[in-house]
Amino acid sequence: MTTPAPELLSLRDLHVAYRTSEGRLPAVRGVDLVVHEGEVVGVAGESGCGKSTLASTVLRLQPKNARVEGEVEVLGHDVRAMRWGDLRALRWAGASIVFQGALHSLNPVHRIGRQVAEPIRTHEPGLSRDAVDRRVEELLDQVGLSASRARAYPHQLSGGQRQRVMIAMALACRPQLVVADEPTTALDVMVQAQILDLLKDLVHELGVGLLIISHDLSVLADVCDRVLVMYAGRVVESGPAAEVFADPLHPYTAALSGAFPRIGDPAARYAPAGLAGDPPDPRDLPPGCAFAPRCPRAVEECTHGEPPLLQVGGRPVACLRAGSS
Repeated sequence: MTTPAPELLSLRDLHVAYRTSEGRLPAVRGVDLVVHEGEVVGVAGESGCGKSTLASTVLRLQPKNARVEGEVEVLGHDVRAMRWGDLRALRWAGASIVFQGALHSLNPVHRIGRQVAEPIRTHEPGLSRDAVDRRVEELLDQVGLSASRARAYPHQLSGGQRQRVMIAMALACRPQLVVADEPTTALDVMVQAQILDLLKDLVHELGVGLLIISHDLSVLADVCDRVLVMYAGRVVESGPAAEVFADPLHPYTAALSGAFPRIGDPAARYAPAGLAGDPPDPRDLPPGCAFAPRCPRAVEECTHGEPPLLQVGGRPVACLRAGSS
């Protein structure tokens, strides 16, 4: 019998809401998520569905007006209960985050090498300068950049190169878990493919766990082992990435999948699918299923109560019509 890989991240019944001047804003509603060692797990959904809020909660990076309920465990530690010093030690060394928009995340007045070296010096203060420099060179080589790039400033690098620097920084202290929040946003398709291949290779080579956030379901299908699809703060479908993309059971997942044309598929080329309307206001969710007002398959029963996650075709799906034509 195969021993299951250790759990690096565990979210149980996670709820996150923001206190605003217009009232309480629920961003994440009852999400369960697990990432094992050597596994890539993706979270997909439109803007506003709660993906980035979920990512920030992993290392307690949410703003002060956020109220968090549920369990958040990273490497077996209860993140919500950790003291500041322990949490600071866990960040970078135990788990790290690759933020979207590398140009805005990197310091424009510091050279790349200094920025990659900063977390190493912080978490391994006993290392000599030469040892830190060698580690920086190793990290840049690991992400496909030459050592000479360490002397460059962020504005002297391309978008793809800056994103590689962000990944190098995330790996600087050899974390066991990496969270990538929209790591390929604003990159062209060729560079996007290179970054995704790099992430996949690093997961396999280093044995880390990766949680990747994206609005692009096709991206996640290519790189992930499992995918969770979120809508209005809830998971509405999850399962093996290839199955979720190729055979979606929830109408929202089908809309996300259909939004990206498949190469060699004339039907997708000449009649790309779309989804009318916008996600609901979290402060004023519709009765019943939050997706019902936009769903082409909705019936009266869909407005009577929010559907629970039930097993349909071996996958958890929150839809009363799942599996029906």
